Amino acid sequence: MDINSYSSYFFVGIAGTGMSAIAQYLNGIGKQVSGSDRLFSTTEKMLSQTQFEAQGISCYFQDGSGISNQTDVVIVSTAIEESNIEYQKALKLNIPIVKRSELLAAISDSIKTIAVGGTSGKSTTTAMIFHILEKCGKSPSLITGAGLSDLQDKGLPGNAWNGKGEWLVIESDESDGSIVNYHPEIALLLNIDRDHKEFEELIDLFSIFKSHTKSTFIVNQDFELTRKLSQDIKNDFGTQNNAGITGSNFEQKGFSINFQIDGKNCVVPLIGRHNMENALAAIAAAKAVGISLNDAINALADFKGIYRRAQLVGSRKDTNQYVIDDFAHNPAEVASAIRACQTIAPKVIAYFQPHGFGPLSFMHKELGEMVAKTLRNEDIFLIGDVYYAGGTVDKNISPVIVSDAINKTGKNAKFVGNKQQALKAILEELNNNTVILTMGARDPKLDVFAKEIFEAL
Repeated sequence: MDINSYSSYFFVGIAGTGMSAIAQYLNGIGKQVSGSDRLFSTTEKMLSQTQFEAQGISCYFQDGSGISNQTDVVIVSTAIEESNIEYQKALKLNIPIVKRSELLAAISDSIKTIAVGGTSGKSTTTAMIFHILEKCGKSPSLITGAGLSDLQDKGLPGNAWNGKGEWLVIESDESDGSIVNYHPEIALLLNIDRDHKEFEELIDLFSIFKSHTKSTFIVNQDFELTRKLSQDIKNDFGTQNNAGITGSNFEQKGFSINFQIDGKNCVVPLIGRHNMENALAAIAAAKAVGISLNDAINALADFKGIYRRAQLVGSRKDTNQYVIDDFAHNPAEVASAIRACQTIAPKVIAYFQPHGFGPLSFMHKELGEMVAKTLRNEDIFLIGDVYYAGGTVDKNISPVIVSDAINKTGKNAKFVGNKQQALKAILEELNNNTVILTMGARDPKLDVFAKEIFEAL
């Protein structure tokens, strides 16, 4: 696909983070962009809807009214089934239908690209790379899966930006296999955990990702599976002494982490050891672009973070109670998010909403095992109803399978049902000196729920 073959793009499900980022980028380079979403309304507009319209992107309810003979191409994600009314209208009008991943690959072929891959940490690392390049005068462009706080402060969704420089930074997805479509100048492989796919399939995908990289392929030396795909250890990062960018002496104080790289102190205003790994990866990418270690470290000192990644919703100083919201949705991410919060307070109430029946069926055993190993005796893990976004899916699994498995290890877990029941359970468990951590993906109202929890304190 050549992005210049089309002038008018229509996105089905444009409010989705992956779709909206590409839509905004194309709009920024002068394409005519419109889209629909089942969540849109003409009476009560979502924030993202008003933000799109402010940029000149026309928004429609998902009823086919936005697609016409003037539409050059219709873009769909893997979540859009062929039975969708707009998919069918595009077929009827003989309008080409292109997958989101194919379009992103075409965009990345049109500009020098830094692609971030791995099963965890992609959004944060992508944002950190963009932040460093922006601070160091490279004026990069961005297409990612989560809004950067810096860009949201400008009134934007925050997951896309059109810079004037030569670099585009993108988050590349392995869950749908589309990562093999990219041909980046620089690529990063952060980690390989069992998420959506088995290890063997993930290794195959990431091996192709490496083979398609034009110049520098960077891996995390701390993971055995990623280490095997190293191109040159001097390009890599980790806590091993022989990596090109090596972090040591990690410490978390409150809502900030610090560590050393080659004797230089690096402070990042985030929580969690996993964010040291993300920062090391971003600095390694900056090094490949030609940015000095000092400049990269200085840039990260005022990194504001991204939407729903260890995001502090609010705190009560009088009771030392905190509400933190996170996108964690696979076992490794959930465990890392809990560990990051354990440094802040002696008790963590961790609420998790599974993001689909398929993912829960795939990961429930590993989730139970990893959470049980992570919880302290004072902590409790609350698991809610599965988020169902529609479509055809086998619902023959219950979240109770996870809470039961954790309880059998002697740690505390409970199935809490819907959000109202979850809020009641959270307040019953609440003490002073407690972090309430909300986790989950796909559900666009999880951030609202986290705010409701804070307001109820």
